[in-house]
Amino acid sequence: MAARRILFLGGNGTISASCSREVLARGDDLTHLTRGIGSTRPPIDGVRQLTGDAGDPESVRAALGDEQFDVVVNFRAFTPAQVAADIETFAGRTGHYVFISSASAYAKPVAALPIVESTPLRNPFWQYSRDKIAGEDLLVAAYRESGFPMTIVRPSHTYDGGSIPLEGGWTTLERMRRGAPIVVHGDGTSLWTLTHSRDFARAFVGLLGNPHALGSAVHLTGDEVLTWDAIAHALAAALGVVPDLVHVASETIARVLPDLGPGLLGDKAHSVVFDNTRVKRLVPGWEAVIPFADGAREIVEWHLADPRRQTVRPELDAGFDALVALARG
Repeated sequence: MAARRILFLGGNGTISASCSREVLARGDDLTHLTRGIGSTRPPIDGVRQLTGDAGDPESVRAALGDEQFDVVVNFRAFTPAQVAADIETFAGRTGHYVFISSASAYAKPVAALPIVESTPLRNPFWQYSRDKIAGEDLLVAAYRESGFPMTIVRPSHTYDGGSIPLEGGWTTLERMRRGAPIVVHGDGTSLWTLTHSRDFARAFVGLLGNPHALGSAVHLTGDEVLTWDAIAHALAAALGVVPDLVHVASETIARVLPDLGPGLLGDKAHSVVFDNTRVKRLVPGWEAVIPFADGAREIVEWHLADPRRQTVRPELDAGFDALVALARG
């Protein structure tokens, strides 16, 4: 089969870097369109690079000229205006446009589990999710009105070695290392789904150019379901420590550390379990195979390999101290 021409807007992030490597491994020609600044990850060998800003339609069009692609994936579309611009830019010049949405778009609070693709979309807590929903609405309308060849992909919490699932990132893991208590939202027993980016990528490339995926949405997550306490314990085990967990209501965390509020109240505070029947039908034989126990070790090893990756945020550390004091009186 001839190599396909594939364009990623973005391409070296937590999800897109693994997807890039998987595309290249399958023999396709891959182009990244990025701003060329800001990434802390090394460039991926074998990728053709173009410079442009995914948030600036004129910049994208200038970078692409009159080029056409078999598949276009936008990892960097966060507003409906960006999606509208993509519909205009790529209509007639790609056979498949893939929008990376978010499983946080599913209605919160969650009415029923497991979540399926037809679960309603509504998130009154998080603007990020509302913007993804608005982008999806534009794509659905474009498909119905003109046949724009789109697919919506909804990742949930996808990670790699560079991304720490717990609120606070390395600040929280450093607290574990020094024996300080760490804050876990709620009572620690709500359910969460983590997906390693390499597992995600193996399924994702099976969706690219897949005619059965056109005009529809599919979420792509692992099947392993963990409590937040279990996630914290897995990371502590990878560090070789016993964690001191302090449970704090999500609303209290949002009040003391407001930057964490939207993502907590709009996503992580709710149990999420996904029915992955659809993606497994679209990509026969795919299974997520990397358990978080292995992923936790990868996260710790990656951060410990370079002190520059071990960034502690003093204001966040102080906020956690304040939350612990509130919880323990």
